[in-house]
Amino acid sequence: MEKLDSLEYLHLNKWQRFTYNLALFFTSIPGFFKNLFLAIGRFFKKLGLGIANFFRNIVLFFIHGDWKTKVSYVIMGFGSILRGQWLRGLLFLAMEAAFILYMVFFGGQYLASLGNLGKLGATTEEVCVLGECAPTTTYHDQSFLILLYSVLSLFFMVAFIFTWYLNIKQNHINEQILKEKKALTKSSDDLRAMVDEQFYKTLLALPTIGITVFTILPIVFMILVAFTNFDKNHQPPQNLFTWVGFENFGQLFTWSNGGGASFGATFGQILLWTLVWAFFATFTNYFLGMMVAMLINKKGIRLKKLWRTILVFSIAIPQFISLLYVSKMFADDGIINGLLRSWGANPIPFWTDRWLSKITVIIINIWIGIPYLMLITTGILMNIPADLYESAKIDGASPAQQYFKITLPYMLFVTGPYLLTSFTGNMNNFNVIFLLTGGGPTDINLYGGAGHTSLLITWLYTLTVDDTNYKLAAVIGILIFIVVALLSTIVYNVIPSTKNEEDFA
Repeated sequence: MEKLDSLEYLHLNKWQRFTYNLALFFTSIPGFFKNLFLAIGRFFKKLGLGIANFFRNIVLFFIHGDWKTKVSYVIMGFGSILRGQWLRGLLFLAMEAAFILYMVFFGGQYLASLGNLGKLGATTEEVCVLGECAPTTTYHDQSFLILLYSVLSLFFMVAFIFTWYLNIKQNHINEQILKEKKALTKSSDDLRAMVDEQFYKTLLALPTIGITVFTILPIVFMILVAFTNFDKNHQPPQNLFTWVGFENFGQLFTWSNGGGASFGATFGQILLWTLVWAFFATFTNYFLGMMVAMLINKKGIRLKKLWRTILVFSIAIPQFISLLYVSKMFADDGIINGLLRSWGANPIPFWTDRWLSKITVIIINIWIGIPYLMLITTGILMNIPADLYESAKIDGASPAQQYFKITLPYMLFVTGPYLLTSFTGNMNNFNVIFLLTGGGPTDINLYGGAGHTSLLITWLYTLTVDDTNYKLAAVIGILIFIVVALLSTIVYNVIPSTKNEEDFA
């Protein structure tokens, strides 16, 4: 599609501008994916070159290194210690000793069983002591622990290889320094650097290890679970689970299950509702919160602080308390339906009707979200230059025209990244759905205890806690990441906030 210049764009009417922008958006998507694949290709090319350079340096450092460097290939830190850098040498040596001890006495046995995730679970046999016999259960391999500690061992191996490479690279650098007749840094200099110019590394070391162990490692573990048959029928240590390859992902394409509920059909339905929910939960709050902020900020409105305080006070109450209260209030035996019965009217199935339950959670989410958006948009509205409105009034612009030509473009430009994060956050908005409806109303035609208001994240919770179907829950976790990552990447690269940063400067 040919892109118009600024003058040609200004000559378009409102409908032409809308269709032009819409067409521009859709025509930019293929280009985005093209650039994405090119970027992925460049990444793997760079990764391949880095790996090749890694092995090349290992060979060259050994060939051209002195005997101290060559010994350091086997005894880490040897060369550093002999060259007077005892602190670095001892740290390298301690890393090697810790790795060897860990692999010999702990990690190695789990890595050896990673291929089959264990051969024997639990056995029960009669054990007789002094003529009295009783069944005794003996636990052997545990697939869960084998997989978990194997992943931990693999992470440790990567850390060890990286440290080993730093060790031999350090020897190579020291050789070059000595050849140039320069002095090597001393251990006292290393200690001083750790609390001075290299202090950021010292400070970030512990958080980095924590993120790796408590965030990245569980993610890798969850991804691997998706390739096993870990469910209620394969619960270690009684029953081991094994690798099944892409069998679980194949169920995504199973839309018929002999008249019963299928995983693929349920996933498609819940994914659609998740996207619909995220759209309405994001934009209803956004526009209504903006309207409330504009109303309160309007000249002539009295008690502005009081209205803001009332809205802020609703945020001060913990959200789960408000949601549980509202859930009970709209229940079949709650206050609302109790009043309707006392008046002789039929109760309203807020949580038991398929469509009404969806509408109800969207409306309640508006009540929860408006105060936050009111506070956010109030600050932004107060920073829009007043001369823009004054010029518009002089030109005869109506309030509606001022809103669509000045206020809304400015707000969308400033809050574009917030809308993106809010949309992705609402896709994973566990609290509102779970506390209001629990994902219901349930349906026997939906797989894994899913309901008509279930989001992907609440369905994942149901599969994990209620159905103990960890394998499909892991699949859903991976798919949630893929969907959110794709949407976020596409939208982030087309919103004006990131493409035309100087437009409202």
